[in-house]
Amino acid sequence: MRVVWAIARREVRSLLHTATGWLVLGGFLFLTGAFWLALVDNYLARSGDLAYDPYSDVRMSLVDHLLAPFFGNVAILLLVVCPAVTMRSFADEQRLGTLDLLATSPVSAWQIALGKLGGAWAFVGLLLACTLWMPLALTPFGALDPGALAGGYLSLVLLGAALCALGTLASALTDQALVALVLSFSVTLVLWIVGWLNPDPTSFVSQISIATHVGDMARGALRASDVAYFVLLSGWCVVALRQRVASWRYA
Repeated sequence: MRVVWAIARREVRSLLHTATGWLVLGGFLFLTGAFWLALVDNYLARSGDLAYDPYSDVRMSLVDHLLAPFFGNVAILLLVVCPAVTMRSFADEQRLGTLDLLATSPVSAWQIALGKLGGAWAFVGLLLACTLWMPLALTPFGALDPGALAGGYLSLVLLGAALCALGTLASALTDQALVALVLSFSVTLVLWIVGWLNPDPTSFVSQISIATHVGDMARGALRASDVAYFVLLSGWCVVALRQRVASWRYA
């Protein structure tokens, strides 16, 4: 476990020592902040209109009109952020020729795979942690549903883990970071929109769609099937990544 943490810390430091890491961090925080301010402004405008309508019985909840749309916007941003974070993970190692040193080191393939993935996941977790102040800022103005808040962030953490696993696997398949970015984003986008082919939530294409499982969790509806989906997707990618890393030692 100590080796995994060492590799993960190295990955986080490498991201923070490059312009790519800071551009991703700055862009993510700027866009999430802009989305949040737009949602709050829209919420205040609509609730103000309802306050002056004596015949309206509509009640605007913080969960439906602020938290759920915010988590949905952040989830869409992660579709781009996670491939950008992971694209150099193994691609640069192959391009720079340092992969041979890593593959021949006294470290198991599992440790390398988990360490690389853990570093990317930790960086994405840092991005998500920087957005916590936005929903927590609503606490003085109304009762914030802790279940919806926890469910929304849990969905983002699980989504980030799955997308980082996909991106790291894509990076291990090529020595070009840009190719890894395009490959990872393309697969992620397909998994997101495949549910549009059949709107029935019980259909097969809907069940393999990321959007289907993120949507309910963003509203605080935590289901075992949604958690299992992300765990299985992440697990499959980690196993495939481990096999890819192990193959370099016999090449």
